Amino acid sequence: DEGPARADAGAGPAAPATASSPTPARVDAVRLIKGDPAVSAEVKRELKPCVADEYPVDVSYGNLTGEARDDVVVNVLTCGDAVGVGAYVYRHQGDGYVNVFSAEEPPVYAEIDRGDLVVTKQVYDRGDPVSSPSGEVVITYRWLSGRFDEKYRTHNEYGPVAGAAPTPAPEG
Repeated sequence: DEGPARADAGAGPAAPATASSPTPARVDAVRLIKGDPAVSAEVKRELKPCVADEYPVDVSYGNLTGEARDDVVVNVLTCGDAVGVGAYVYRHQGDGYVNVFSAEEPPVYAEIDRGDLVVTKQVYDRGDPVSSPSGEVVITYRWLSGRFDEKYRTHNEYGPVAGAAPTPAPEG
C-alpha cells in the first residue's frame, strides 16, 4: 500500500482480524492406503516410491463429513505422468481413519471444494494420447445420511487446439 504511514500514539500492535485455523494432524497416507482392505491389490502393488522415499500421493485435509476432525482425501498417482489411479476419502473414527469413499477408475482425481467432494475423471476417445484427453466428467458429492451422495455431474468436452488438418504456411 502506498501513502503516508499512520502513527497512533500509545497504540499497541493491531490484533489480527481472524484467528488462524489449526493445522490438521498429518496422516501417513501411504500406510493408510496400504492398510486399507477397500483399496485394490493393483493400486497397493503399484504404490511405490518414485524417488528415494517420496511416494506419488497427494493429500488434502478438510471437513467433508461434519466431524470435528478433518477428513483426509488421498489421491494415488503414477510416477511418470502423475495420472490418478485412485482417489479415497478417510473419516476419523476412534483411534484411526475409516475409508468412506473410493474411486479407482483411472484417470481420477478428488478434491475438496467448499465442503463438497469433487471427483474429476478424464475421458478419452479411441486414439487419444494420455496427455490429451477428449474431455472430463466432474462429479460433485455431498455427505448426507452417513454417505456421499452425488449432487451434480458435468461433462466437459475439450475442443481441438488446432484444426484437424495442418494449415500451410503462407508463401512469401
